[in-house]
Amino acid sequence: MFQRIVPESMKSWYESLHFAPAVIDGNHVRCSGMIGVDLGSGVCPKDPAEQFDLAFKNLGDVLNAAETSFSDVLEMTTFHVGLQTHLEIFLEIKDKYLTEPYPAWTAIGVSELAISDAIVEIRVTATK
Repeated sequence: MFQRIVPESMKSWYESLHFAPAVIDGNHVRCSGMIGVDLGSGVCPKDPAEQFDLAFKNLGDVLNAAETSFSDVLEMTTFHVGLQTHLEIFLEIKDKYLTEPYPAWTAIGVSELAISDAIVEIRVTATK
């Protein structure tokens, strides 16, 4: 049996878009991709650093709701619009949230994401 994790800040997204921000499967927390979007307005900041920081903050809310943290992250996959253009800035922001020992990480360049103006989506699996 799975346990769905829906932080209070994401309930309207869960209800309107029909997805769970995370699912607990045994000892693993499998998080949906988080975009750097203001959850209230649905708008992504234009500044890449702000958007990356907001994506990690949204992800942090999901991890906290699942009673885990960034230190429990085993694997991370990131999807980037303009990967090479923003990689250096992304690395700076990422390192504020993920510290040693680092998780496995795959970065993938894509042409677009689900929300207009989004340039990053971060998906992780954490241990419980």
